[in-house]
Amino acid sequence: MIKKYDPLKGEMLQILSEKGEVKGDLEPKLSAEDLKKLYTFMVTTRVADSKALKLQRQGRMGTFAQSIGQEACQVGSAYALGANDWTVPYFRDLGIYITLGFPLRYWYLYWMGNEEGMRIPEEFNLFTITVPVGSQLPQAVGLGLAANIKKDAIGVLSIFGDGATSTGDFHEALNFAGVFKTPNVFLCNNNQYAISLPRSKQTAAKTIAQKALAYGFEGILVDGNDILAMYVATQEALDKARNGDGPTLIEAYTYRRADHTTSDDATKYRSGEEVKSWERKDPIDRFRIYLETKGFWDEEFERRVRTDAEKHVDNEVKEAEATPSPAIEDIFSYVYSDMPPKLKEQLDELKTGLHEDER
Repeated sequence: MIKKYDPLKGEMLQILSEKGEVKGDLEPKLSAEDLKKLYTFMVTTRVADSKALKLQRQGRMGTFAQSIGQEACQVGSAYALGANDWTVPYFRDLGIYITLGFPLRYWYLYWMGNEEGMRIPEEFNLFTITVPVGSQLPQAVGLGLAANIKKDAIGVLSIFGDGATSTGDFHEALNFAGVFKTPNVFLCNNNQYAISLPRSKQTAAKTIAQKALAYGFEGILVDGNDILAMYVATQEALDKARNGDGPTLIEAYTYRRADHTTSDDATKYRSGEEVKSWERKDPIDRFRIYLETKGFWDEEFERRVRTDAEKHVDNEVKEAEATPSPAIEDIFSYVYSDMPPKLKEQLDELKTGLHEDER
């Protein structure tokens, strides 16, 4: 399927039209239970995102990056992951965490400034949130190289924004992946802006997906607001990776409807009409229409999903806010296996200063 869509021509995989209608013959054979789960994960992501914004505005949480409008990219791709696959996310991936079943309280805890939130439980093949742009991509390829050496039939899904494609880490990672035929799936959530820089100012290439061709593997442009297309494309890319057929670059064409982070003001560099035009392409609305057509959605189902999501999110926030603050030592303890004298000196100095402040 991936071969059918030429990124050089701007051909884009889309299964659901913006009106929620099925196009072509690529509709995945997902059960009613699977489809309802996908919808539930998307709604929960939006509810959790909305709650986080309220917490941030109330001073109960720090700066974070909203996910509104990108739920299909996140949930659709994560749902394609197998039990042994690995995920290397970035800072705008709330839906990934929710779909994988990661305890939501830890996600809130991290953005509240408590690093304990990114102490990943052993049962998750999941890396921590990455904030420095593109820096997670060489790490993801390292996982892929290790899988090749160990002959593990796994896929490694790494997610990043379009801004990361301008970094050296992006090019180095894709080059290594192509040369060593690693089991990597690179998912670029092209939300049209790298902070305030529009995609048109970032590259002259017709698509981001076509950049894969320079490194010797396939790329595909996908409608990032179409959850079925995201699921199908990621599933095929992961199957290919597990079979030893090398990496794939997926460009999810979507839009960042909120500010870059809660410290940004997007009205400075884009118009309200542009945002409204993308609101009309809402991924949740599109999928709801599809489910209703199939007889899997009604008002009662909607009420139940939203009520359960709100209860779940509220409980997770309570758990996060009840978690004790980290010890001062934690800032220093995990930098080296054995703390060097200079770092120990800094820790002692900080403790002395805090003790004097308390007096």
